[in-house]
Amino acid sequence: MFQKEGPGWRLARDPSRTSFPVLIGGDHWAVELTEAEGKFLVSLILEIVDQHQEIVDQLMVEESVSLEIERDLWWACLDGNRFEWSLQVIMQSKASPLRGFEVYWPIPAAKSITSAMRTMWDCKQ
Repeated sequence: MFQKEGPGWRLARDPSRTSFPVLIGGDHWAVELTEAEGKFLVSLILEIVDQHQEIVDQLMVEESVSLEIERDLWWACLDGNRFEWSLQVIMQSKASPLRGFEVYWPIPAAKSITSAMRTMWDCKQ
């Protein structure tokens, strides 16, 4: 069992729960994900955060940046500057119109949950 939380975010993974073992959350919301959805979400978010890290030295202090990634059913956006940013993710299933969600982590919760996702990811490897 992996479980972490902080101001404005929650992250948990319980492999004993077979249908929806991953939980992500923010202030006043939470979404349960399948293992495959959780894995895809974490890899997508880590990819966009790594892209930000690659360009951070090229950004001036007052410059803002918005990065987007779209993969399969997922869209992610990192919005901020060289020091702080927010994250927004949308999942829309084309196979099942009953399953879809939009999540958002504001500054500074986005950095905190991303760090927890990286830890969770590393623990699974």
